[in-house]
Amino acid sequence: QVQLVESGGGLVQAGGSLRLSCAASGRTFSGYYMGWFRQAPGQEREFVAAIRWTSGNTYYADSLKGRFTIYRDNAQNTVYLQMNSLKVGDTAVYFCAAGVGLRIGQRIGEYGYWGQGTQVTVSS
Repeated sequence: QVQLVESGGGLVQAGGSLRLSCAASGRTFSGYYMGWFRQAPGQEREFVAAIRWTSGNTYYADSLKGRFTIYRDNAQNTVYLQMNSLKVGDTAVYFCAAGVGLRIGQRIGEYGYWGQGTQVTVSS
């Protein structure tokens, strides 16, 4: 049974940084890609970034390029999201997800497994 557990969320001031972690277990993830999504109150869940386990290829939402970095530690089966220069608008619940396919997914429907989410709050 696939399990994704996020951690690292919290309260941070605007301009600060946070690193989110997603510990994955339950299967071998070769062939999978891992993604981060976020959902702010009253908003739809949106794509943040994704990475393929084997190649390390990454993909980012255009609006977040340069501030957010996704990377993985294969030995630890953990994916990270480093978030810098945080803004109040980054406040959301951040979700880790796993999907499989030839193309790295950017849509919710392309991910079959989801974590419970971790809250990130950026104060002004």
